Amino acid sequence: MIKFVLFLLCFASAVSVSVSESEAVSVKLHAAESFSVGYIQMKTASNCSYLVLISTSCSSPKFTTDKISIAFGDGKGNQVYVPRLDDPLAKTFEQCSSDSFQIDGACASPICFVYLYRSGAEQGWKPESVKIFGYDSEPVTFTFDTSIPNDTWYGYNFCQTPPSPSSSFQPSPQKWHMSLLLGFFLSLLH
Repeated sequence: MIKFVLFLLCFASAVSVSVSESEAVSVKLHAAESFSVGYIQMKTASNCSYLVLISTSCSSPKFTTDKISIAFGDGKGNQVYVPRLDDPLAKTFEQCSSDSFQIDGACASPICFVYLYRSGAEQGWKPESVKIFGYDSEPVTFTFDTSIPNDTWYGYNFCQTPPSPSSSFQPSPQKWHMSLLLGFFLSLLH
């Protein structure tokens, strides 16, 4: 009986290790289908300062006159929204350039999502990356390197990731066999 219990214990540990390792999820750049700026307001009376650095790709058009907005925040509901970052007179978002913005908003830490919004007639504005230096956390960089679709919130959300198709029960053959062998040898010792 003890041999059988040891065998089951080793088998169960192999299965749980295999399942937990298969739950890695890759979050990709995407359009936010259910993202609403109506909800993105300062939730608390306390404000924090952020430095946001947006680098425009060298493969982007020379400049853009489109309206560029940003929203970012944490997984606890603290969100910052800036309806218009661009200023055509100041030559923001020119090809091969970086623009910095001092932004005040709700205290979000750690920042785990960012979305950009482009509205206008021009096509092809291509941010390379967005780096956010914020309150009580390490700077975080989100790599875009793609054109932002018109009238669409587009970006990343690492706050809550949906389960991936690979998170189903998939024991690793090597670990499964190792655990069986370990269970067999342990059962021989008793």
